Amino acid sequence: MRRSRHLILISVLSIAIGVCGTLLFQLIQEKQFGKDWEYGQWRKLSLILNEVEKHYVDTIDIKKMTDAAVSSALESLDPHSVYLPPVELKESNEDLASNFEGIGIVFNVPNDTATVLQVIVGGPSEKAGLLVGDRILQVDDKMIAGTRTPQDSMVRLMKGPAGTKVKLTVEREKERIPFEITRGKIPLHSIDAAFMVNDTTAYLKLSKFSMSTFKEFEESMNKLKEEGMKKLIMDLRGNSGGYFEQAYRLSNEFLNAGELIVYMEGRNRAREDFYATGSGKYKDIRLIILQDEHSASSSEIFAGAMQDNDRATIIGVRSFGKGLVQEPINFTDGSGIRLTVARFHTPSGRCIQKPYSDRYAYDIYERYATGEMSSVDSIKRDTSLIYKTVGGRTVYGGGGIIPDIFVPIDTTKATAFYLSCNKKATSMRFASAYYDKNKADLKKIATMEQLERYIQTHDIEGDFLKFAAQRDGLKPASKKEWEKTKTYLLPQLNALVGRYSQLGENAFYKMYMEIDRTISIAIEQ
Repeated sequence: MRRSRHLILISVLSIAIGVCGTLLFQLIQEKQFGKDWEYGQWRKLSLILNEVEKHYVDTIDIKKMTDAAVSSALESLDPHSVYLPPVELKESNEDLASNFEGIGIVFNVPNDTATVLQVIVGGPSEKAGLLVGDRILQVDDKMIAGTRTPQDSMVRLMKGPAGTKVKLTVEREKERIPFEITRGKIPLHSIDAAFMVNDTTAYLKLSKFSMSTFKEFEESMNKLKEEGMKKLIMDLRGNSGGYFEQAYRLSNEFLNAGELIVYMEGRNRAREDFYATGSGKYKDIRLIILQDEHSASSSEIFAGAMQDNDRATIIGVRSFGKGLVQEPINFTDGSGIRLTVARFHTPSGRCIQKPYSDRYAYDIYERYATGEMSSVDSIKRDTSLIYKTVGGRTVYGGGGIIPDIFVPIDTTKATAFYLSCNKKATSMRFASAYYDKNKADLKKIATMEQLERYIQTHDIEGDFLKFAAQRDGLKPASKKEWEKTKTYLLPQLNALVGRYSQLGENAFYKMYMEIDRTISIAIEQ
């Protein structure tokens, strides 16, 4: 009897200790993590994944499920914190750091169809006429759309040695268009073009901030300075950013010692300021910066530093608005994450990052829909976030860099024939076909004078109209429509053909200037 009572007492004490232990653990967890303590240390996620593994009706692909869980978790943070599987991480690093052979596109695979996200300037796909948004249906004879083809398999199908050909069939606005692309060395350089516009004004097109940006910049600037540069037009349109350190080094070249370039700050990152050292070589060069709605990240850091220090005039439209400090964290299986740990602020205190919203992904489309791209009065300005430059000028926060001089988009020359040619990439494919027929002559051209003389003595206009009619079944509705179209389209054709000369991208950008209103305004400043 005594033994039984003793056992009962021990049992009661054990239960009491267990309950107290549980309550104590819960109190500690609540103190550390709040009322949602069961989520602390990812307890709920681990519990669910373990239960699925133990009880799900079919065999579990743990790798696939873990990747999906990680991706979904990061998506709940912000639009730019992402998980990168091994193939995507490798491509991301290649884009900023090295060269490779292939066709020169970046794509993802939503809904089992590869969609082009970026066409690398000067690469084989850009020359062939692929556009952002194209849906890749077929590679050579293999259908990849709707077939659950793994993304790494798609990459292997498209990549290959320089000089080999690959056929892509894409869907563009519900129309199937075939492309034959000759693979090549993908130009991952940062500077697409650098040349003198006139005796004192230089033009430099910077497409990204890669590991080689500053080195390329120094080489180009030394050459331009020798040629008489007093004013520099730096074109950051379409520049989606890259390495912060490279943006800092470029900013340092134009600012005086002690001038603030940028600062970063986050919940777990104390404010850190970055100042110019005074060692820059170009503090006395007049600087004009061109930007558009796709200029983002490091390009906005550079533009913001120049604007807030009253060092440059910004021309164009409001920039994208991505000012996040992305910390790379790589794993042993070759995958990794890009995690947002802080935000960048311009010297005046403006947060470059635009606010997150359910419409974040459609922000650029809404700028067009609301008239922001065509009217300076429609630019989004947050009047509750007013800041001052070093010289006392007013600038606005709320995301992105608002230009000093606004240049609206010009849609007046967009005739039906022009839009049809754009839709089918007729101009790009014409330039490629023209090069195949005239490569011997084009490869001899080494100066702008030679190129201009070549264009004047060849009927590129007539050849294009024949090509458009025979290959794509496209003809201007009338002579009047062509006369209106050609003032805008013919300089583009000349620039595309000129790109195949020894002058490369320098020829393209210099000839395209004829119809580039933003550059015309920059030259006048």
